Amino acid sequence: MVFPLISSLYQIDIMTTALIYVVVALGLNIVVGLAGLLDLGYVAFYAVGAYSYALLNYHFGIGFWLALPIGGALGMIFGILLGFPVLRLRGDYLAIVTLGFGEIIRLVLENWNEFSFGPSGIANIPRPGFFGMTLSLQQNHIYIYYLMVGLALFTIFVVRRLQNSRIGRAWMALREDEVACQAMGINKTRTKLSAFALGATWAGMGGVVFAAKTTFINPASFTIWESVIILCCVVLGGMGSIVGVICGAFALKLLPEYFRAFSEYRMLVFGMVLVLMMVFRPGGIISDVRKIYRFEGGSETRGN
Repeated sequence: MVFPLISSLYQIDIMTTALIYVVVALGLNIVVGLAGLLDLGYVAFYAVGAYSYALLNYHFGIGFWLALPIGGALGMIFGILLGFPVLRLRGDYLAIVTLGFGEIIRLVLENWNEFSFGPSGIANIPRPGFFGMTLSLQQNHIYIYYLMVGLALFTIFVVRRLQNSRIGRAWMALREDEVACQAMGINKTRTKLSAFALGATWAGMGGVVFAAKTTFINPASFTIWESVIILCCVVLGGMGSIVGVICGAFALKLLPEYFRAFSEYRMLVFGMVLVLMMVFRPGGIISDVRKIYRFEGGSETRGN
């Protein structure tokens, strides 16, 4: 909470970016970590959220606070639209289809000039307001930082509750064994769709904040590389582990900024770390601990 008061504008900016990735990665953790559905097109929902705010503001003058739930709702709708065609797929086939979906969204945004303004993007996107007050650049960055802290805490709370709920246990059952999951009477279709929809909701809201923070977006901000980075946050942090995903997001967004002096070797180091993690710690930085449910019934004494 005191970080913005003792840090420079640059430090606040990169920490805000890391918090956006925490929120988005926790959303992907629902799809990949809990439900076990490999999604390589997750950046598409991020783009939907960002462009929803930019276009709604440009055409209708809708502000940030109204656009935030709308971006989440549109992300959920697109998550369901993606979920329907891939209900029968799993593993590599699912990854290929979601990858294609992400590229389709990016190419539509890049080539549909009348709708999305094409490669030139959308500029002058307003930052979030604070009761109509005029904020300086530094105050606005601090305000967005605190906004992201609140959104990250809200995301952690909701994902934690979902993880321990009935639908969360259904996701984990689907991840472990899809056939056994169906045999236990769990609706596979509804379970998969709920994972895609809820995961995409957080990506949509993260995209709205991203657009408000940068005040400019174009399709180049939503390439396949962004999907890979978000997926790496989940895999390196620990699939299914909330604390692990947070650590993974901070590590992948903060360390490259603080080690810019070694930028020439950054991708080499990144690749080596990925290989070493997968060999020596495949569960991630902080592995998800499997819960054990034990029934403890009172002993009964039966008389003759």
